[in-house]
Amino acid sequence: MGVNRMKINKSILAIVALAFFSVATTAQTTQVQDDEDVQSWNDVQLTMPLAKKIDFFTKLTLRFGKNITRLNDGRYAIGLVLKPSKALSISPFFWYINARNARGEFRIENRLSLSATYRFPIKKFGLTHRSTYEYRMRAVNTWRYRAQMTFDKDIPKHIIPHAKFFFGDEVFYDSATGKFSRNRFSIGITKTINKNLSVDIYYMRQNDGFSHPGDLNTIWTAWKIKL
Repeated sequence: MGVNRMKINKSILAIVALAFFSVATTAQTTQVQDDEDVQSWNDVQLTMPLAKKIDFFTKLTLRFGKNITRLNDGRYAIGLVLKPSKALSISPFFWYINARNARGEFRIENRLSLSATYRFPIKKFGLTHRSTYEYRMRAVNTWRYRAQMTFDKDIPKHIIPHAKFFFGDEVFYDSATGKFSRNRFSIGITKTINKNLSVDIYYMRQNDGFSHPGDLNTIWTAWKIKL
């Protein structure tokens, strides 16, 4: 049994290594395309309960772009998660963002967000919808609506214990363009390390015909700490 598990773990490591190799190979073919980039996004989130149905959270994010050779974006969030029921959560939060624009210059954005997440009552797998409204305060103030559907399912314990496989898709409506101008598809794994710590590791493909670069291949890592 131990030998079989070791073989499985080696296979998983080989798959992950192959995924990173594929992203690195893609970087070589996208260097001449201004509208496409390979990036690495990294989150650390801390959540602390304030009451039975209210949590406080804060998050730090660093995004590396230009084929993972420079820091493109640093952001910090602070907010609350309100849980009126097991299926529904509502989260008002604030982002402070310092990110490069299309000219490579850093610009500050303050963003007010409100999201509502509903988990459908399905037992064999998870199906979640999240709607987010964002008001973006920058040189020209705009607002954006985001809608995301996510499917997740437990991975058998003999393959990866305490882990889930997930994939999802998110669309963006932007007042600046007056249309749905961005789409993000994600696929990855959530691994619970202990009752206080978990990590999401996933690949995200973004398509956007208005931002520069707008088409992204991203490896995203999110560490989540619960007190």
